[in-house]
Amino acid sequence: MCNTQTKSRTIFLSLIFLLFAFNQAQSEEKIKPLEVDWTFKGITGKFDRASLQRGYQVYTEVCASCHSMNLLSYRNLGEKGGPEFSVDQVKAIAANFEVEDGPNDEGDMFTRPARPSDKFVSPYPNVQAATAANGGAYPPDMSVLVKARKGGSDYIYSVLMGYEEPPQGLELDDGVYYNKYMDGQKIKMSNPLSEGIVSYSDGTNATVSQMAKDVTTFLTWSAEPHLETRHKLGLKVIIFLIIFTILVYLSMRRLWSRIDSEK
Repeated sequence: MCNTQTKSRTIFLSLIFLLFAFNQAQSEEKIKPLEVDWTFKGITGKFDRASLQRGYQVYTEVCASCHSMNLLSYRNLGEKGGPEFSVDQVKAIAANFEVEDGPNDEGDMFTRPARPSDKFVSPYPNVQAATAANGGAYPPDMSVLVKARKGGSDYIYSVLMGYEEPPQGLELDDGVYYNKYMDGQKIKMSNPLSEGIVSYSDGTNATVSQMAKDVTTFLTWSAEPHLETRHKLGLKVIIFLIIFTILVYLSMRRLWSRIDSEK
C-alpha cells in the first residue's frame, strides 16, 4: 500500500515537473517586444502630430494595398487630437480615392471622388476576396489593431522590426516568413518596409525604424482617438483628488484640535 502511494506521488511530481519545464520552454521561446519611449505614454502623453501625418503616409503608400481601416472616415484626419490635417488637406486626401455611390436617376451605381465624410476605401470588396488575394491569410483591418494585440504599440512596432533570416535548421513553407516577435515566429506577410520605400513630404529620413514608429503611432491614434482627452481628464481628476485630500486633512486636523482643546 505504501509503495503504491509512493509511486503515485512520484508520477504526480514528475508530471508537475514536465508541465513546468514545458511552460518554461515556451516562455523562453517567445521574445518580449521592444519597448519604445512613445510620446503618448503616461498620464501627460500626447501624440506627435508630425509623426501621425507621416504614419498616415506610410499606411497609405505601404499598408493600404492589403489592410483596410473601415472604422475611419477621411474627416477624422482633421479632428483635434489626431493628425490635424487642414480642411483643404482632408478634402484633397479624400479626393484621391473613388467610392461607389448611387443609384442615380437611371437606377445605376456610379463612382465618384471620395468626400471627407466617406469611410476609408477598402482595398478589397469583401473578406473572401482579401483572403484569396493573400494566399489564404486574411489581412486584418487596422482600425483597432493596436488594441486587439497583446503588447499594443510595442508589439506592432516589434513585428515590423522583427523580420530576419530564419535560424539554421528552421524550414519555412512557401509564403511564410520568419519574424522573431510574431507569435510562433512565423508570419505570412512579407516584410512591408525597406529603406526609402516612402519619401516623406516633410523631408524626414525614411528609415525602417522611423517608418515603423510613425505608422505604429498612427495606428495607436486610430485605436484610441480620444487618448489625449482621456489623459487630460485623468490629470484633472488626480489634481482634484489631491486638493480634496488636503482640504479633508486640514478640516479633520482642525476638528480634532478643537476636541483636544475641550478635553
